Amino acid sequence: MKPSRLMLLTAVALLAPMAPALSATAAPGHGAAPAADTTSAGRRQLALDDPGFENGGTGWTFGAGTGVGTGNSHGGARFLYLDSGAGKTAELTVVAPRNGSYDFSAWVGSAGTGGTYTVRRNGETVETTNLPQRAAYARYTISHVDLKAGDRLEIAFGSGSGWVNADDLMISPAAPADPKVTSSDPEVVAMFDWARKKANSWVQLPGTTGPINVDEYQTGGTGTAPYAPTYWAGYANRSAYYSRDMTHQLAGAHILGLDTENETMLRSYAASATAEHRYFPVWSLNFDAKTYLSIDYKSPDNFVREVPATFELVEKAAQAYLWTGDRRYVDDPVLWDFYRHATDQFIDLHNSAKDNGKVKVAEGTGNGIFSGAASYNEQDGDGLAEAGDGIAAEYQAYLAMATLARGKGDTALAMTFDRRAADLKAYFNDDWSGGGSGADMVRAYTLSGTPVTGWGKENSVFMPMKQIIEPGPRNDAYLDYIEAQELGPEGSPNIESTTYLPDMFFKNNRDDTAWQWMKKIYGERELQHVNSSQGPNGDYPEVSFTLVSQTIEGLMGIAPDAANRMVTTQSRLPSGMKWLQAADVPIGSSTITVRHDGATRTTLTNNARSGAYRWEARFQGVHKKITVNGVPQRVRTKTIDGVTYTYATPTVRAGATAVVQVASP
Repeated sequence: MKPSRLMLLTAVALLAPMAPALSATAAPGHGAAPAADTTSAGRRQLALDDPGFENGGTGWTFGAGTGVGTGNSHGGARFLYLDSGAGKTAELTVVAPRNGSYDFSAWVGSAGTGGTYTVRRNGETVETTNLPQRAAYARYTISHVDLKAGDRLEIAFGSGSGWVNADDLMISPAAPADPKVTSSDPEVVAMFDWARKKANSWVQLPGTTGPINVDEYQTGGTGTAPYAPTYWAGYANRSAYYSRDMTHQLAGAHILGLDTENETMLRSYAASATAEHRYFPVWSLNFDAKTYLSIDYKSPDNFVREVPATFELVEKAAQAYLWTGDRRYVDDPVLWDFYRHATDQFIDLHNSAKDNGKVKVAEGTGNGIFSGAASYNEQDGDGLAEAGDGIAAEYQAYLAMATLARGKGDTALAMTFDRRAADLKAYFNDDWSGGGSGADMVRAYTLSGTPVTGWGKENSVFMPMKQIIEPGPRNDAYLDYIEAQELGPEGSPNIESTTYLPDMFFKNNRDDTAWQWMKKIYGERELQHVNSSQGPNGDYPEVSFTLVSQTIEGLMGIAPDAANRMVTTQSRLPSGMKWLQAADVPIGSSTITVRHDGATRTTLTNNARSGAYRWEARFQGVHKKITVNGVPQRVRTKTIDGVTYTYATPTVRAGATAVVQVASP
């Protein structure tokens, strides 16, 4: 994606989320706008008058030294300004049409200190954000503002020692889930609280009427449409979500309770992967979840597409199914057809440049992203037929297909895909990746079949992250190589790529290293993003969503199987973190609370009102003793991906708490 300016005109919002659409029919990406929402829910919306100030500030009250200007807008052509000096204010008042809870966000720049962003309810201040001196725009959010029908909501900006500019206000529904993190380490608590708040500020309100096909060349878009339950995934200068970003954000979105959004967005991609598109899903869709974003879609044979995305969508659908147990992921024919096409016909249609023997590897054209790229690494150059992130994502898609098939009750199909995954992994390690280690490991092939070694960014990182490399010295050496590259001058300047590193290290049980990268990403949240119009790094949505999931799936090691009422935990606490607790983590239709005390004691509470969970509590290594609620158990061990664990499997009833602890000689 190219650097660009934002046109964020999210004008109105529902106070209660609508149900996801039952169909997301693919539509051309050239600005054809769906009809306006005429339902009663669509008419009863909380609207912010002129949130982008493109109409001159209609509905706003301007004091002396304030108004609407041009020349320093964040999106579009106009913005709100307050001159320097105390006492200047600009305010908007609206009346809530129904009960609800909201987040209110605004992009603000300030040349001095003392400026304020305030939300008031019926004349009483809910929260005031004191603006720092930061001339470049950054995004500020006031969260969880509860409103009742008839409440008077006021949004106000106050002046400071330098000018204050504001633009592109947005309303989001407050997060449906509210997990809490506590710890002996205050940094992880602050990190999670920041990430949770920031991530939810990117959620669209269903029924919001907003622009479509906004990009850096069409800052006003090509029309408007009612937005579906979706969230921002990609640059904020475009009125769309992107498959690569969305798949990486999905777990964090679930942890915030955004399951409706996840299902809507996944289904929209599934519906776009048509035979006409040779079963590639489109790269981006507008927030109506129907219209393809025009900057990325020109025609059925001329649109942005990258091989790993097809497979990641299958993998993440299985992940969503494991977290929620929602049978739509296995019963919806649009989703199911997509899984089957992605793991069969798609590969057959894109497998001609290199002979891979009895296995099949999906390939790119080598002619750029509008023709089908082999890798997420768009700077790797044209000419690649197969890439490490593509084959690794295909491996995980096979495993995901086995999970989804079991959920559907098709054991034979599940076994078929288990075999395909095993065969592909064996081929990768025995042949495809060559015989070298570290910098000498093969991570791609050109159209002519020439192997490519060295640093490939995403097509290097995804191989150990997707666990296609056999555990052992070769995998360890490649992890060392990746970290050396990322810490060196060839490391990615884009925070988007860096967000994969904690996932990669957690998957490979390098907990201290994963935590260091989480802290590095969090510590750089105020640095300017490489796209100057994006704001600071922390305002790139993937940063906050992934820090949420890396805390729960990474540090806490929580792995759910909601449909089968099972959950697995593994402490991945880094050195120096004595204890960590995640409370009210959503799984299935309820929540669990998990606490790790070091690497030897884990406590789980089943917060459900009914229904038990079978809990597999894992502890790395072979331990002499293991107890459940203080009662000694038979010591059992298992080896997974080259790592041996001691484990117990207590059943935790609704409302009950269990404690599992190990001891070594």
